[in-house]
Amino acid sequence: MSEIQETEEHTYKFQVAMTCGGCSGAVNRVLSKMEGLDIEKVDWESKDVIVRTKTGTPTYEEVKTKIARTGKKVLSGTDNGVVQDEAEA
Repeated sequence: MSEIQETEEHTYKFQVAMTCGGCSGAVNRVLSKMEGLDIEKVDWESKDVIVRTKTGTPTYEEVKTKIARTGKKVLSGTDNGVVQDEAEA
């Protein structure tokens, strides 16, 4: 039986201002080019963007910056359930 290896896996969840399939397509396209990132969900209707990294690279901020470069605003976000950006009231 093998020992369980500790990993630095991170799950980043973002709420992103997306209004159509083209928006989610643009976000998905830029994120798919990031090495070390697994895209779990990009959905414009729920505004959810959920990605995983097994090594902590890229960082939360690097992914957030990449999303912002599409012209879409990150409304809120978490890293392993810890709030990084809060939605404005």
